[in-house]
Amino acid sequence: MTSLYDISVGTYLQTLGATAGLLQKGRQHCATEGIDLADIIAARLHPDMLPFWFQIISVCHHSLGAIQGLRQGVFSPPQPEPDLTYGRLEEMVKETLSGLDSISSDEVNGLEGKDMQFKAGEFNLPFTAENFILSFSLPNFYFHATTAYDILRMKGVPLGKRDYSGRLRIKR
Repeated sequence: MTSLYDISVGTYLQTLGATAGLLQKGRQHCATEGIDLADIIAARLHPDMLPFWFQIISVCHHSLGAIQGLRQGVFSPPQPEPDLTYGRLEEMVKETLSGLDSISSDEVNGLEGKDMQFKAGEFNLPFTAENFILSFSLPNFYFHATTAYDILRMKGVPLGKRDYSGRLRIKR
């Protein structure tokens, strides 16, 4: 049986671990090729899309922030951090992984059925905990993780699907 913990925290940990690896490969590539890390932070796939730094903030926010939102019953868009460095983005991912590691399956599973809302200013969307994770948090989480991957690929970082997939949760 799959639990709320499995579909949320288990999934977040897999992709966040991969994201940490993507950032490490990005750093190595930039050092080897003489690319300024600030160019990566500001990079966008298209002028009307948000930059790389926002993608990483959003991956963190739609994982640990989503669980914190479940606890509080409300989730809002991430707040930008001024003057982010590549190193700070790496730290954010590590802090998010650590925060998720500290959450018990009993706690998350105990949130099943809880009312939850997405709130942005006056705009509200009502959810149950499960539907928030499945229809809002996870799609946003994957969108931003994929966009971060795509920006790094666009900048020439040698990445493949296995880098994105992270550590698979195989039967043991």
